[in-house]
Amino acid sequence: MNLKEDDVVMCTVKKIEGTTVFVDIEGNGEGNIVMSEVAAGRIRNLRDYIVIGKKIVCKILKISGAHIELSLRRVTTKEKDEIKEKYEKERNLLSMLKTSTKKPEDIIKKIKEDYEAMDFLEEAKADPKIVEKYLPKSEAAAFSKILAEKKDKEKIIKKIIAIKSLSPSGINDIKSSLQSAVDAGIDIRYLGSSKFSISAKGADFKEASNKVSKAIDEIRNKAKEKKIIFESDEK
Repeated sequence: MNLKEDDVVMCTVKKIEGTTVFVDIEGNGEGNIVMSEVAAGRIRNLRDYIVIGKKIVCKILKISGAHIELSLRRVTTKEKDEIKEKYEKERNLLSMLKTSTKKPEDIIKKIKEDYEAMDFLEEAKADPKIVEKYLPKSEAAAFSKILAEKKDKEKIIKKIIAIKSLSPSGINDIKSSLQSAVDAGIDIRYLGSSKFSISAKGADFKEASNKVSKAIDEIRNKAKEKKIIFESDEK
């Protein structure tokens, strides 16, 4: 993979030295994150935000030769969800290949020359003959059988909003603002201090994220009509 600025990548935290975090970029060498790019605001201890050995999603800020500067705080929730799903699909693909062929790492490299893992899995499920391009016929049949039997778990996306009103009719106005999302099957729960969790399920992170984003847009518009205060990190 040829990396470029603004790419979002999966990383593994390697070590922390002073105010700098060093990470391994999945399949693409090393990079570093300075303290100001870990989280917004003042950070007293990097270890409150970063755990060595943990996988994190980062955005590439700058590439200077072999030196790659990354950011953790600039990654949006949507970007994080998409990269996590991509990584999960690659792990699933490799796991299925390990069961059906003797050289799974070599095969997955060939597949990734033509497809993203999630795209390959979807197309292979729809047309098993695609698998025969990368695996001998007997191994392709074994892989296709595993793929056909595998059921993807529904993904859940949850975001937090704040909505409040000082009007005498405030409670009813808030309920009215949330009603269309509830009717659409969105799970809304009151967390206290005017905050609500908005969550939805989908076949993948993208579908679930789109449902939540649509619900938040509708709630925002209703809140505007009712002239009540609405806050969300959703852009």
